[in-house]
Amino acid sequence: MVTFKEFFSFKNNRFFWLNLIAMVVVIVAAAWGTLQWLDSYTRHGEAVVVPDVKGMNLRAAENELGKQSLKSIVIDSSYVKGIAPGAILEQNPSGGSKVKSGRTVYLTVNADSAPKVAIPDIMDNSSLRQAEAKLRALGFKVTEPEYISGEKDWVYSIKYRGRDLKAGEKIPYEAVLTLMVGNGNETMPEDSTLVDESGTVSDDKPMIDESWF
Repeated sequence: MVTFKEFFSFKNNRFFWLNLIAMVVVIVAAAWGTLQWLDSYTRHGEAVVVPDVKGMNLRAAENELGKQSLKSIVIDSSYVKGIAPGAILEQNPSGGSKVKSGRTVYLTVNADSAPKVAIPDIMDNSSLRQAEAKLRALGFKVTEPEYISGEKDWVYSIKYRGRDLKAGEKIPYEAVLTLMVGNGNETMPEDSTLVDESGTVSDDKPMIDESWF
């Protein structure tokens, strides 16, 4: 029977101890290698500051981001009046953020021209108040209305740069529109009858008194 002391004796169990030591070395080496790989893969401790490229043109923005080993992708466009076409409006992550090298920064650029919006069906279909509310909600600007003969405050047509628009026609966002509105003085339709001073209605042809003949 092997005693406790003999079991742990290196001299008597040399093969067992060598295997045990080898296993420990392998486990430690594997653990160390895994940690090194994870550290390299996640670039632990390596961070760069995202430059603020808002307001720059696209090419300049791409150059600035490239200096920090960052990529860039344009994901959207919008239109802001007074800002140069192609200028950066938004970025994500924002300027000043700390990110890993190689991160992609998503950009929104200013469109070359204002988007076009369809005219709603409000001609001869809406009051002045309703028409103005609908047009302003779509981004259009409305001038003082021009009054014409017709039902009071009833919209008969819309003018843009001197021409009449049709429902569904697309014109630039923020375009200035003029509404042609009735002034309450409806014109008398042409009739085949005449009304004399006494208020009686007669034919438009004059009556001939046959007693003269």
